[in-house]
Amino acid sequence: MKHPFLLIPALAGLLACSSAAQPPSATFPADPYMTVKSADGLQVELRTSPQPPEVGNVDVELTVTDASGNPRDGLSVSVKPWMPAMNHGTSGTTITPEGGGKYLVTDVYLYMSGVWQLQIAFAGAAGDHVEPEIQIP
Repeated sequence: MKHPFLLIPALAGLLACSSAAQPPSATFPADPYMTVKSADGLQVELRTSPQPPEVGNVDVELTVTDASGNPRDGLSVSVKPWMPAMNHGTSGTTITPEGGGKYLVTDVYLYMSGVWQLQIAFAGAAGDHVEPEIQIP
């Protein structure tokens, strides 16, 4: 081979193409998996991908509105998956505000069957929380 250095740009191009591929974004159904209300009047619609949720990684879309049905943007949201029967949970969820009262929650790892709580806390213009329960078959 006369010019082995010519392979470097070709290999770099192949690697760039393969690493640029992003996993498909989650799709959520029109109907919520469940709707819960907080003590202070926030309404939270919860959609999952897949829906219904299964063992493994699940994406969650929260739609948060006030008592009048107005979207609540600008909230600081935290989500901790918790399994009450086992007294343990998982951590590391990522929350991305999407506008229109929607918050995308990724890295929700429900690693075994049973009842899981999503301990969801809101801070900002509204300080509140909800703890919807999900049954994983």
